[in-house]
Amino acid sequence: MDHTGLLYVIGFAFAATTFVFGTILFSWLITHRRKRPQKGLPYESGVDTIGDTWSRFGLAFYLYALLFVAFDVEIIFVYLWAITVRSLEFQGIVLIGIFLVILMFGELYAWKKGDLRWQ
Repeated sequence: MDHTGLLYVIGFAFAATTFVFGTILFSWLITHRRKRPQKGLPYESGVDTIGDTWSRFGLAFYLYALLFVAFDVEIIFVYLWAITVRSLEFQGIVLIGIFLVILMFGELYAWKKGDLRWQ
């Protein structure tokens, strides 16, 4: 019996485990040195902060980020479909059309609701 595949799997598992725990150990060694009060302050060109440094971001930032991710994933699917469009038959074209129509309904819903307006 040839155990080459098993040796590859064991070697990969060992390398992955070593990488994960090595990264955790390395980051712990870097961060757990002498703690100075200045380390916890946010960087503002050396000027001491005035007031609370923790501020809230508006919900619009998260909404735009989620919409960006959703349509970025859409672009990946459409690109992969465009690569294989010659091998697809009519069924593949219909399915990508349904996919794009569903995404357009989501875009129109967000637009009609006013979520795409910057306030």
